[in-house]
Amino acid sequence: MPFRSILFADSDPALPAEPPPFFADLNLGKIVDSITGGWKDYNLAPFYYLPLKDLDAIAYRQEVMRDITDTGLMKSLNDFTNQMRTLRQYQDEAKKVEFYDYAKERRLLSAAEVYVRAVESLHDRLRAAALKSRGLRGFNDYLTEYVNSRPFHILRSESRKLISDLSSVRYGVLLDNGRVTVRPFSNEIDYSAAVEATFEKFRREETGKYWLESARWDGMNHIEAQIHDRVALMYPEIFGALNKFSSTHADFVDETISRFDREIQFYIAYLTFLEKFRPAGLSFCQPRVSSASKEVSTREAFDLALADKLVSEGSIVVPNDFFLADRERVFVVSGPNQGGKTTFARMFGQMHYLASLGCHVPGKEARLFLFDRLFTHFEKEEDITNLRGKLQDDLVRIHQILENATSSSLLIMNEMFSSTTLKDAVYLSRKIMSRISSLDVLGVWVTFLDELALFNEKTISVVSRVDPKNPAVRTFKVERRPPDGLAYALAIAQKHRVTYELIKERINA
Repeated sequence: MPFRSILFADSDPALPAEPPPFFADLNLGKIVDSITGGWKDYNLAPFYYLPLKDLDAIAYRQEVMRDITDTGLMKSLNDFTNQMRTLRQYQDEAKKVEFYDYAKERRLLSAAEVYVRAVESLHDRLRAAALKSRGLRGFNDYLTEYVNSRPFHILRSESRKLISDLSSVRYGVLLDNGRVTVRPFSNEIDYSAAVEATFEKFRREETGKYWLESARWDGMNHIEAQIHDRVALMYPEIFGALNKFSSTHADFVDETISRFDREIQFYIAYLTFLEKFRPAGLSFCQPRVSSASKEVSTREAFDLALADKLVSEGSIVVPNDFFLADRERVFVVSGPNQGGKTTFARMFGQMHYLASLGCHVPGKEARLFLFDRLFTHFEKEEDITNLRGKLQDDLVRIHQILENATSSSLLIMNEMFSSTTLKDAVYLSRKIMSRISSLDVLGVWVTFLDELALFNEKTISVVSRVDPKNPAVRTFKVERRPPDGLAYALAIAQKHRVTYELIKERINA
């Protein structure tokens, strides 16, 4: 099959303009913003809005990720990226002087020169690399065919000859009382060389070279344009060839190479983002993804959005492990407030979503499930425009989710029914858990209702742990064990000496 895309193995899907609805709940928007922040000119975000639904498509991207990291190709790809950015800079500069033909044509020639170098250099480096991925091997084959094609040979030879010819152009400009005269070069003195020669006798030891960076080229004025016109009259053959080159090679950038230039940034941006976490000792891995087995697990995983914030602040990130085996399907997360329950739920959702993009996930190892759709239900403030109370809104939203969910869906829920009585919350939650269980959905439910943890064999209790010596201190570790909300409340009461026995003791005293 001819090469088309480094991101999509055998399809060409339309990219969504907006993120999926669950992005805000799982803080995926913050993650994508951090990843793509330095790549605004490529508009990479839509690539992160489109999860893959096919295991082979995920494997295709994972192979490319491995090739980039294992073969040391990152520097070569970054060099190619920088050259293509320079190319686009020249193209933008050509647009600024579109009314000055020779200036426009010269910028386009510079763009072509950079393009030829970029393509040849990348081709050489890909040929020298031990590529294993279908994506990069396919692109390398395409590049080999393109570099050996007649159109590329013509572009390369004509651009190099024109650059050489233009470098031979010499002329003089005489400024006299507001009058500008352009004349042939008459071996005038090179004053910079004369100044160096004059002061050479004062040199005592080798000194460094001090270069002054000139301001970025920002166009041309009418006087400069007229000077160009006069110079062109003196060298009609060279400037005629420049004009012909510009019209013949107006669209010299190959469409597939241009697409590769944008799509490869998906990998570069993500792998660059991961480097931020290495000094903090945090690990990332390529997960094993299955569409059949729901036995998911991970070791030393963490919430990537929270870790991004904590690492920037120099704070510690607490990783967690999890696993579901046999018929286990739903983590029921309980424990004290601010103990890491919602973080655990977000982490579970983030990891599955990143895996569906073919990306590395936080943790030392991971085995994850390929979902068909991902649903979240997090608490929201009341919206007076829909004329629904908080309880009704919770029920309407969860009803819509359960109507659309399948056995291959992923469901993340956080603190439902906090606005109603305990009795009603338990009754409604049991009804919903029964429906989730019958659907065989994989997911996480953060709740204050300990009863849900023991609903049936598909529900597994995990509890955010506190320091046993001081129950007020959170460890942010989440572990598999029966819920102990009452024991935790009792420990807090004992710490603050407000249990029934301690109060009685103090009254009697």
